[in-house]
Amino acid sequence: MKKIQIYIISLWLLFVLIGIKEFVFVSWDISLTWVGFKHFASANITMLTATFFSLLGLFYYLRLTYILKGSTKLPKTITKIEDQNYEYLTFLTTNIIPFLRVKSEGKDVLITILLLVIIGAIFVKTNLFYKNPTLALLNYKLYKVDTEKSSNLIFISKDELNLNDSVHHIHLHNNVYFVKK
Repeated sequence: MKKIQIYIISLWLLFVLIGIKEFVFVSWDISLTWVGFKHFASANITMLTATFFSLLGLFYYLRLTYILKGSTKLPKTITKIEDQNYEYLTFLTTNIIPFLRVKSEGKDVLITILLLVIIGAIFVKTNLFYKNPTLALLNYKLYKVDTEKSSNLIFISKDELNLNDSVHHIHLHNNVYFVKK
C-alpha cells in the first residue's frame, strides 16, 4: 500500500499542472448560488479531480513524514554509499511532461487515466516507485547504500548521508527505506 501512496505522491506535480491547465473561469455573477456552483463544478470536473488527487498526495506525504518521525527501529549504519539523485529525471521526463500535452476531451481522458494506471502498476511491480521527482522538490535525496547487514538498499532522506552515519528508518518495500539521522 505504501508503494501506491508514494506513486500518488509522485504524480502530485502532474495533478497540480493539470488543475491549472484545465481550470475554466465561470462568471462571478452566477458563481455564488447553487446553480453557479453546479455550473462551476461541471465546467471544472477535470480540475476538481486533479485537485482531489493533489490533496490526496499531500495527505500521503504528510502521513509518511509523520510516521518517519516516530520511527523506533534500531538504526542502520552506512558502510558504502552512492548518490542516486539522477534517477528523479528519468521519472520526470517519461511520466510528467508527456501528459501535459494531452487534450482533456473524450477518449483522451480515458487513455490518460489508463496510461497513468498502467505506468503506476509497472512502477509498483518493478519496485521503481521511489524514483519520485516530487520528493526531489521537497529536498529528499536518493542513495544506494550498504549497511553492516545488507547491501544494495535504497535510502530516501532529507538529510545529507555519509559513510558511517547511523539512520532511523521506515521500511517501504524490499530494499527501499525512508530514513533520517
